[in-house]
Amino acid sequence: MVIVKKGIFVLIAGLVINNFIYAQDFGFGFGDEDGISSGKSAAAFPVSIGGNVSAAIIGYFDEMSDAAENNDAKYINTRDMFLFSGKLNFHAQSSFAEGVINLKLVPALVPVSIDEAYIRAFFGNFDFSAGLRKITWGKADQFGPLDVINMLDSTKIFIEMADNDNINDAKLSTPVIHGSYRFGQFSKIEGIVLPSFEIVSMAVSSALDGSNEYLSLVTAPVSERWIPKQMNALNVMLKYGGELKMPDTSNLDYAQAGLRFTTTIGSADIGLQYFYGRLFQPVVKTIFHPIDPTDPSFDPTMPPAVSHIEFIFNKYHQFGLDYAQVLAGFNIRAEVAANITEDLDGDDGFVYNPSIGWSLGFDRDLFLGINLNLQANGSVRLFDDKVGSDNPFAPDYDIEAGTSMTATRLTGMLSKKFLRDELELRTAVVWGIDDKDYAIIPALIWTKDDLRVALSGGFFLGKPEGQLGQYKDNNFLKVSVAYLF
Repeated sequence: MVIVKKGIFVLIAGLVINNFIYAQDFGFGFGDEDGISSGKSAAAFPVSIGGNVSAAIIGYFDEMSDAAENNDAKYINTRDMFLFSGKLNFHAQSSFAEGVINLKLVPALVPVSIDEAYIRAFFGNFDFSAGLRKITWGKADQFGPLDVINMLDSTKIFIEMADNDNINDAKLSTPVIHGSYRFGQFSKIEGIVLPSFEIVSMAVSSALDGSNEYLSLVTAPVSERWIPKQMNALNVMLKYGGELKMPDTSNLDYAQAGLRFTTTIGSADIGLQYFYGRLFQPVVKTIFHPIDPTDPSFDPTMPPAVSHIEFIFNKYHQFGLDYAQVLAGFNIRAEVAANITEDLDGDDGFVYNPSIGWSLGFDRDLFLGINLNLQANGSVRLFDDKVGSDNPFAPDYDIEAGTSMTATRLTGMLSKKFLRDELELRTAVVWGIDDKDYAIIPALIWTKDDLRVALSGGFFLGKPEGQLGQYKDNNFLKVSVAYLF
């Protein structure tokens, strides 16, 4: 179970922090004459506690309209409507080590889940950490092709974007062993090992087979409405029938690793990285029962029956480059990545073709205190002419058939602050250029000391088959209140 595994990481982290605290109490400071002569222990290892509590109400226009039209409140799903949560962050640090445990608190079957829990030790210019972490690689603000360490929970992305500065809360923490070495004034090399591959549950109900197999990957109820249609296990089952098989990604067969080098040349920040791992986008493979033409019940006019459906996460190698620089007042950021899968001929229907991912963006203060953040990102599929048929019963069936060779998305955000920066008005627009769909996410945010109140919304337009347009029935209005401590 993922919950048990994360609990073990927290227990280890707690024990190590506790040992550090007592080590500080008894004193390891050789030559600490004051401590020795007076009999007093060294200062206790400091532990800081922070976090927040928040409440939100989300109203979905489609549900409200159905309820009003039918004069029946059963059309409103209260599980998706009321969101209550909290965070408790524990941080302890000395001159040679630090320990972090961040907990999420939600009113659910499992009320406490682990956001991050790790220990980091410092040895001069080298530092080493182990535990559950969220680590960002690359320089793009969001959705950069080089940010490959933590999977995003698709059920939280747009709700988080509505009234937050980033989507870090939508990231799934993963067990890592991480080390970095700094040399010179601005250079650093990092190495990371992920002993397993953490994935987000593709279904939100155990209704598939009456077990908790699919709930073991989540620690709180999630809204099925935000699961992409091609990822939703329930939709897959309804379409094909059969038994759904999810892989066990907690073993070393799913281990991943990477290296990253960053430096500064003149006024430009440059990064190079290599990563070997698994693509976040799974392959849905349908396995049919074997056909026996001699069977008396055989009907050649009927398609074969589905035996089971497998979710497969393809292996890949990534080679990437990123760049950031301030030019003429523009904070420019760019990334490019080559994702090399095992389908080097482009004709394996159950392995994604190699691709080139890219991101280019900037932010700049315009006039009257208005700030613009603009980012374009996308991918280009290689060997596109080798993609096969989109007929699941054809021998050359290809999971990429029927999709565009390119996937391009433009994200822009305009923001302006008023009343001594206490009130912020901002609007984000996400445009799926190839899919011809859109998301418009406006927000009004008031912050006073440690209190934060936000009114926001999300509106999805365009082709319903697109990555954004598929949420056209999910237009929402959100009111949230948070207290930070």
